[in-house]
Amino acid sequence: MTLLETLLINQFATFTLVLARVGALVMSAPIFSSAAIPLQARAFLVVSISLLISPLVAIHPPADMTHLIIYGKYLASEALVGLLLGFGITLFLSGIQVTGQIVSQLGGTAVAEVFDPTANSNVSIYSQLFYFLTLTMFVLLDGHRLVMDALLDTYHTIPPGRASLGSTYVEALTTLLSQSFMLGLRAAAPAMTALLLATLVLGLVGRTMPQINILAVGFGLNALLTLGCLFTSLGAVAWAFPQQTTAALELIKETLRQSVSPLL
Repeated sequence: MTLLETLLINQFATFTLVLARVGALVMSAPIFSSAAIPLQARAFLVVSISLLISPLVAIHPPADMTHLIIYGKYLASEALVGLLLGFGITLFLSGIQVTGQIVSQLGGTAVAEVFDPTANSNVSIYSQLFYFLTLTMFVLLDGHRLVMDALLDTYHTIPPGRASLGSTYVEALTTLLSQSFMLGLRAAAPAMTALLLATLVLGLVGRTMPQINILAVGFGLNALLTLGCLFTSLGAVAWAFPQQTTAALELIKETLRQSVSPLL
């Protein structure tokens, strides 16, 4: 094999490795993975970004890319890096739907559901509302740019061929899942407190004045109280979201730094 052929093979291999990392990110990250964006547009975005990045990076340490086992291992590790970055943020944002689900259950509106194309399942109206709110804040906070900046930073810490397939990815996703549920519970805390107190008051009224139809009164009262608590919960989400998002991105970056395989 001539030197030119070797260079061409290595350059093509570098491009495909970059393509795997960028493609996994775009197909799993918020906004980019939305079903509203045509697949052709996402494919064009992945190829364009990969063409811009691949001339600036190199496989390190150099390896024989004609060896299918080595090449397949590199492809899998690169895809996992992009998947951790994209799916980690998606998993974190999805936890905010817990807020809407709790508010719907306590407010008696859980039976009203809409279809969520991203999760391919039915969710409550408030869950969908909170999810769209977090996506809006994610864009307003330049979250999509932060994700792309984090992708570019990974090539400084993890060149193609240096990512390892370790258990740190699973630990990071588990931590992100717990943080997302914590964010959802913190945002739902005002509504939970108000609705539980309202239920307690209605129970006491029902015991002291049994002639009142508590079901009829309570359903309408809970609906009005839910709408009032909804604005409080929206404010709680807006207060807690920026800090938690920054912490989630830092956790992912630190996990990726720790996943760099040592040079042999």
